[in-house]
Amino acid sequence: MPEGRARAYKYIGWAVVVGLIIWSITGLELTGFQPTTWILTKAMFKGLFHPDWAYVYIPEGEDLLRGLLETLSISYLGNFVSAVVCIPFAFWAAANMSRFRAVSGTGKLFLSIVRTIPEIIMALIFIKAVGPNAYAGVMALGLHSVGMLGKLYAEAIENMDMGPTEAMTAVGANFWQRMSFAVIPQVIPDFISYTLYRFEINVRSATLLGVIGAGGIGTPLIFALNARQWPRVGIILIGIIITVSIIDYISGTLRKRIV
Repeated sequence: MPEGRARAYKYIGWAVVVGLIIWSITGLELTGFQPTTWILTKAMFKGLFHPDWAYVYIPEGEDLLRGLLETLSISYLGNFVSAVVCIPFAFWAAANMSRFRAVSGTGKLFLSIVRTIPEIIMALIFIKAVGPNAYAGVMALGLHSVGMLGKLYAEAIENMDMGPTEAMTAVGANFWQRMSFAVIPQVIPDFISYTLYRFEINVRSATLLGVIGAGGIGTPLIFALNARQWPRVGIILIGIIITVSIIDYISGTLRKRIV
């Protein structure tokens, strides 16, 4: 591509980006600040920087540690369920596992449909079915993660080396023998890595689902926000940040060793 044309495309791209930003800003309607805005803002920051440390552990009732433990339980159980359930769907969607493109195409379509439904929508549906508790969060995360993990698993299957599979076919191995000795050993490290990565995401998602009543630390967080108990909001946010950071570090370290 000539240098002049490439430069023109670059300027056009920047002009489009700037134009979209200006259009987005002008489309917002700023109605002004309420008279109590600054008072509430000051109280909020004062409470956030003076967290309620007594809420960390309360022997006789709900506290931060119990909320975080429930959040981790929801994330782990939802992740475990999805990691097992999505395996057959991943092989269904993998193009190199079927002779017909329509078969893998329908598998990919199914996984796409599942993962396009947000966790919050799924949680609201399950809350109507089982009530506002941790079970709704587990089912919402588990179902949504089937779509995400299934897609990643399918890509891992498609990227594996087909040489061992073809060699076992040449010596007369059946389907289950090829799966056991040629396919599974190759994809297991990627499966574990993707599962750990999804667990990181599920910890954050479980916190958000708790806000709508699907269990976890999000439930006391929304109660504290509604009551404007900013010191309690501060300590809950600190607990969430520390927990997510530790999970990210451990998961990242394990994934580096596995892959």
